[in-house]
Order: sequence, then C-alpha cells, then structure tokens
Amino acid sequence: MKNLTLENITNACRGMFHGDRSLLAREAAGVVIDSRKVEKDYLFVAIDGVKVNAHKFIPDTVKKGALCVVSHEDLGETDYPYILVESTGQALLDIARLYRDSFDIKVVGITGSVGKTSTKEMIASVVSQRYKTHKTLGNFNNEWGLPITIFAMNEDTEVAILEMGVNHFGEMRRLSSVASPNICVITNIGIAHLEFFKTREGILQEKSQMIQDMKNGGTVILNGDDDLLREMGPVKGSMPVFFGTGENCSFRATGRKSLGLKGTACTIHLPDGRRFDCVVPLPGPHMVSNALAGAAVGYNLGLTPQEIKDGIENLPSMPGRNNIISTGKFVLLDDCYNANPVSMKAAIDVLSLAIGRKVAVLGDMSELGEDAAALHYETGAYAARHGIDIVYGIGKYAKKLVEGAGEGVNTKAFWFETKESFFAEMHRCLQNGDNILIKASHGMDFPEIVEKLKGL
Repeated sequence: MKNLTLENITNACRGMFHGDRSLLAREAAGVVIDSRKVEKDYLFVAIDGVKVNAHKFIPDTVKKGALCVVSHEDLGETDYPYILVESTGQALLDIARLYRDSFDIKVVGITGSVGKTSTKEMIASVVSQRYKTHKTLGNFNNEWGLPITIFAMNEDTEVAILEMGVNHFGEMRRLSSVASPNICVITNIGIAHLEFFKTREGILQEKSQMIQDMKNGGTVILNGDDDLLREMGPVKGSMPVFFGTGENCSFRATGRKSLGLKGTACTIHLPDGRRFDCVVPLPGPHMVSNALAGAAVGYNLGLTPQEIKDGIENLPSMPGRNNIISTGKFVLLDDCYNANPVSMKAAIDVLSLAIGRKVAVLGDMSELGEDAAALHYETGAYAARHGIDIVYGIGKYAKKLVEGAGEGVNTKAFWFETKESFFAEMHRCLQNGDNILIKASHGMDFPEIVEKLKGL
C-alpha cells in the first residue's frame, strides 16, 4: 500500500511510535480492524466495539505476522511495535485520509436519506464503462466502513465512488474530510433518522456538509425532484447540477414506460441536447432517478452517451436491494436490507407494478423517534391506497402498519409478533404466482424470510 510507511502513519494520526525505529521505513501491506483478517505485515487498528475490547486480540495479530498495531491503550514495554494514539477511531480516519491523498484520482461522494447504495451501484456501473472503478464495499459507509473501503483501493484505481451514511450531527465532516470528493451527489432528503435529526431541514444541514470538503473546481449533483435540494443555490462559486423530471433538471427522463418488474423504458436527455433511449433494468421510478444520477456523473467524467447507456442497462441486481427473484412458485421482490418510510413506500410502488396478486411482508422501521407509530400507520395506509392485496406485518411497530393497511377496502392485513409465528403460517398465507415484497429495517433480519420463501 503506497505511502503507508509506519513513519507516515504515525505522523498522520499524531501518535507515538514504540518499538525498533528502524521499522519506521517499513510499509504496511494492509490495514484492518478485524483481528481475524490480519495477514503478514498488516497494520491492526484496535477499535473497541460496544461489547468487545479489541485490544485483547493484539497478541493474536502479532502471532499472525502483523507489522504493527495502533492502540489507544498504553501497552508498556512490548516485543512488538505499536503506535499509541488518543483515539483509534480517529486514527483510522486519519490513516485513511493519508492513503486517499496518495492517489491522483476522481472521487464521487454519495449521501442522502434513501437510495445511497442503489445509486452508488448505478454510478459505478456507468463509470466502469471507461474507468478502473472502486466503490464502497456493501454498506461500509460509516466511520469504520469508509476507511476500510479506501484501504481496499488498488493502485490502478482511476475513480472511487464512496457512499457516506450518517445519523448524528457532526458525522458527515469526519467522513467527507477523508473522502475529499471531486463530485458530490445527494440523492434526497427524506425522514430517515428523525430520532436524531428531528426535522428534514436538520437532515439537509448535516448531509450537505459533505460539500464543504469538496475539492476546488468540483461538481455538486442534486436530485431536482426533492423540494429541499432544488432550492440550493450556488456552491463554492458554481451552480449545482440537477437530475430529475422538472424543467430545472439538466438530466431528465421522458417517455417512461413501465415494464412491470422487468424495469422501465425511457429516454434520457443530456444538457448538450443529446439523448438516448434505454431500459433501466430494475423496477420502480426511483431506479430511473438513480439512472439519471449515473448519467450526470458519467457525463461529468467525459463518458459518451453510449457508454452511459451501456452502464445503465448492464446494472447488476443486489441481494436485499430491489432484487427480483423468480422461485418457480413466487416472484420475490427482495428489498429487505433496510427500511424507512420513504424507501418502504418506494418499494410498495414497485410491487404495485406487478401482474398478479401483490403481497407485502413488512417489518418494523427503526430510528423514527416519537412519530414511529404514526409513520408505520401511514405506510400501511399507503400500501392499501396503492393496490396491495395482502399485507403481512411482523414486529412491534408493524402492528400499526397493519392497522393502517386494514383501513383499505380491498386490502387484507394480518399481524405477526415474530418471524417465527409468520413462518408457522406462511404456507397457508401464500399462493402460487404471488408477487411478494420483503422489507424491514436491518435489525429485523428479513433475509431469513427471503431464504424461507425460496425454499417453499
């Protein structure tokens, strides 16, 4: 890993090196926070979790061949080198910034309330048509995940696409100061994490902090269909670029034609007057929005319309993210990775496109604060208004969701306290040919339901 000598690492995290100083010129072969992933000449950063003190694993990492460890505990005299720092969490960010700055690359930073990961995947699919592209690994988008993603960059990387997720004030600058993006993309300002941000304006305030760390001459790309984002004015001397359906958007989609769960056909318009027809291969209007974000980033990086089209149409599906699975008995809409009211309604919109009986298996949405009950109720009512035939709610708050769905004239709604109680009944709840949406917040572990349904 270029530039990651122990001397540079020590200086970057303002630490104190303990050990044989002749080792300071040695370069780390990798950086990890999971002791199980240590290999020869790796740097192990001992970050304490909620339940586990990672420092107790330091001897094991040394036996595995770790070159050095970073600790916020004074380890005293040891027979292995270590760097003593005030905070290993901050040190991890500092070392990641050092590594990121050793690359002469374009970085695309992505944030927003919902759709960050699916937008990241779309942008990566487009950009990779021309450039060697690195992207956030899975959902590694927080103060531990972002550095791990950066450390995974190969030396031939040309464009890095980095997702940044926050749920408390002050977190964005800690992430964006590491990413130092050339292009900033904000997908939307929804109502996720209201428990901490209180209002959408608070969410906007925190998410837009990413722009403060944008490189000079950078570009801000915003969803022009979002009422708060479209009001943003000049940023660092230049106007934001908007994507969406409005006339104010430089990147627009017209002639949309739903292909059901097979996606959406549309025409995408570019700022220079060029346009192209394409099929966005995953269903739902939000995927068209993601395609427009991908077009905006690709265009900014010099891609041709054909390259942008190819990137959109070759977008792979992701488990848990709007993933269509045909089991032979059912068509599953696996969108179970996470959920909030905005993304839940978007998934319901997608399910409503299906041909045949529409079934939603929905669970609790977390971090909604004092409005949680009302937001679950409204989500259930939304499902009823949008033609969902049956809603099965699982979990404490999902009981309110079921109550909301039950207000619909043509929607049947049933509540289960646990997944296990649903499993006991699901063979009687479902029919051959059902189109089934599975969605809940991450902590509900709904991938288990997907696997059960695949086995029926």
